[in-house]
Amino acid sequence: MDSENMSFEQCMARLEEITRLLEKGDVPLEQSLKYFEEGTALAAKCRALLDSAEQKVKLLIKNSDGTLGVRDFDADVEG
Repeated sequence: MDSENMSFEQCMARLEEITRLLEKGDVPLEQSLKYFEEGTALAAKCRALLDSAEQKVKLLIKNSDGTLGVRDFDADVEG
């Protein structure tokens, strides 16, 4: 399956698999480079998926008048 059609969880699982393979140290250089290239593409895909999810997150807030409202997620605000 190519990374374009992979879920975040699938990308992470493949990244973990690549990491295990590379950490063994017995992979030939050419294959190591292929794994590294695949891993960087997967990491970029994960970052894009996380960025997209972050944009969709909404926080339910209580307005000063007691009513509930919705606002965009602000990663810099602790809540």
